[in-house]
Amino acid sequence: MATVPGQLIWEIVKKNNSFLVKQFGRGNAKVQFSKESNNLYNLNSFKHSGLANKKTITIQPAGKEGVLLATTKTKKQNKPSALLHKSVMKKEFRRMADAVDNQVASNYYRPDLKKAALSRLSVVHRSLKVAKSGVKKRNRQVVKVHART
Repeated sequence: MATVPGQLIWEIVKKNNSFLVKQFGRGNAKVQFSKESNNLYNLNSFKHSGLANKKTITIQPAGKEGVLLATTKTKKQNKPSALLHKSVMKKEFRRMADAVDNQVASNYYRPDLKKAALSRLSVVHRSLKVAKSGVKKRNRQVVKVHART
């Protein structure tokens, strides 16, 4: 099967696809978002599109404390089951950020998406933290009251 250039795919799907979410802002200014799985910022643009680009990055929560980092394999475009290279990270945030930086920018995979990948990692990591709920503990120390006589 012949491969189709990404720019041609983008010209076909940029105005109408099943992942497109159109919202109207102030006046007639249109804001377009995308629900693609490989889109880091969820913006409808060629740079962030998971449909038009061969090299994409996905950062999603995996379980209660893990983060899934998935990159696409460029030579497996016709095999959807083997398309993604997945790795689950369960370390502290700084080590996960270094791993994302190494995979995205230092490895020359998609250095233009480094900022987007790190911001997505930050949001996903923050969403996995469970807020402590319940009644706050009171200070149970005895307060001495001095009586004047």
